[in-house]
Amino acid sequence: MKARHALVVAFLVSLAAAPAYAHHSFAAEFDITKPVRLLGKVTRIEWTNPHTYFYLNVTGANGKVTNWAIEGASPGALSRRSWDKDDLKVGDTVVVEGYRAKNGSNTANGRRVTLPDGRSLYGGSPGDGGPDDDGTDQGNLPATGTGK
Repeated sequence: MKARHALVVAFLVSLAAAPAYAHHSFAAEFDITKPVRLLGKVTRIEWTNPHTYFYLNVTGANGKVTNWAIEGASPGALSRRSWDKDDLKVGDTVVVEGYRAKNGSNTANGRRVTLPDGRSLYGGSPGDGGPDDDGTDQGNLPATGTGK
């Protein structure tokens, strides 16, 4: 009976730990020494927890198009910064300033995203320890133009 109880407790603890495992610090995945500035067309948007993602087709100097995954904060954190789910649409051209993934993939953390209407919004996760993170929803970016 004690073994069964221990198994049930272990299972419940593992379920509780799953969301914590899914969330990571900036430094765990992204390289502060590899800043990127990307201009591209949005090809897909995933407005889901624990992180939002959108994907950009970026044309390089050689004319080759590369698809990049851009990680952002959770939908709730972005909403508190005046992001609306409909602000970013497939086909929009945006500018992303962020940092490349440590694994060298075409993945970046979008710290600042400039939308087609000219607004520039903070996309990092509050408390992730990355650049411009001051622990608040707004981050520490000057003149982010979050008002609509």
